[in-house]
Amino acid sequence: MGMSTGNNKGFMAEINVTPFVDVMLVLLIIFMVTAPMMTQGLEVDLPQTRTVTALPEDPENLIVTIRRDGALFLNEYPTDMENLQAQIERIAVEKKQLIFLRADRDVPYGVVIQVMGIVKAAGVDKLGVVAEPERPETTKK
Repeated sequence: MGMSTGNNKGFMAEINVTPFVDVMLVLLIIFMVTAPMMTQGLEVDLPQTRTVTALPEDPENLIVTIRRDGALFLNEYPTDMENLQAQIERIAVEKKQLIFLRADRDVPYGVVIQVMGIVKAAGVDKLGVVAEPERPETTKK
């Protein structure tokens, strides 16, 4: 009933964890490389200002993005001006989510104001505007 020690016909009592460790290290490296890419979001050249507070990292926040070419996004999903109000009413107002506006610095001011009006018409009282801090080489002396 016991294990025989002289021949190889018995059960092996040890577990080889080396392949498991190898796979876990490879997965760790993959996640370390891809994680920063997933948090980048849409490419927008944000305007710069002297006083900037950090954007809350709550995944429940809703971000409206206007790219340089005029494309409009709700988080990472493309949308248009006609559907934006209904989508914000359905998503943000019912769940009491915070909304932030990210607009490229080259977007015409009128487009930004139009989007802000749509957000306000959807019933959102507070709208945050996203900017980035001034770089030292762009400040005036």
